[in-house]
Amino acid sequence: MAIRLEKIQEPQPITASSGQVDLRSVTKRYGNGDLVLDNINLSIAESEFVSIIGPSGCGKSTLLKLVAGLTRLSSGKVRVAGVEPVRARKVMSFMFQDATLLPWRTVQGNVELSTELHGMKKTERATIAKEMLSLVGLSHVAHQFPRQLSGGMKMRVSIARALSTHPTVLLMDEPFAALDEMTRNRLNEELLRLRAESRWTGLFVTHSVAEAVFLSDRIIVLAAQPGRLAYDLPIHFTVSRNAELRLRDEFEEAVIDVSKKLRSVMN
Repeated sequence: MAIRLEKIQEPQPITASSGQVDLRSVTKRYGNGDLVLDNINLSIAESEFVSIIGPSGCGKSTLLKLVAGLTRLSSGKVRVAGVEPVRARKVMSFMFQDATLLPWRTVQGNVELSTELHGMKKTERATIAKEMLSLVGLSHVAHQFPRQLSGGMKMRVSIARALSTHPTVLLMDEPFAALDEMTRNRLNEELLRLRAESRWTGLFVTHSVAEAVFLSDRIIVLAAQPGRLAYDLPIHFTVSRNAELRLRDEFEEAVIDVSKKLRSVMN
């Protein structure tokens, strides 16, 4: 069956709306006065998966931290599920570039950490952790320690932990960047499967155009110095996204189109 990629559109003006995640006139300066992000307006709908790409130093990770409430705005407004990020932390989970597993805890103990911090009872934590490990195919290593796992397995534990609180918004800062291409591709497919089951809203930072095209409903391209929204690109395929999609001419064409947009903001 042929795959049709809808023509990538030029960015349209962003109008006021009420999405699952909303950023309005967001500006971020560091203490020395350097402008990192300038007038970012972005709305992400419920269950939408959006990737953020751009040159180094354009503020991709800073934007994600603003949504998570991990750093303060200089001006503007961020809302998650209609409230300020610090009030929405119970509905969000954050995945970092590293799996950030505690070496002295077992795999199951690491997955239980998020629910433990949420004050959940021990028996309930254990039940949820087992469910999440089954979901990511790691039930057989529940009692092993992080040092006994491969890099890909560690990231699957990180995914299980992030999903253990049943978030409605999942924030991911290059979680697969350190992995080899084959492992990374498998985890991309795993992430799509998990999202199809739970329909959380995803905001994903990556340097890989191919990864962004494979995963995303939309791709946000940021320009640098200061970071600002250059393109808002919808990505649509007419069939399910799976490993075969990467072999299609249409996928390659989409990667080339987005890459051209990215190069245009790096000149």
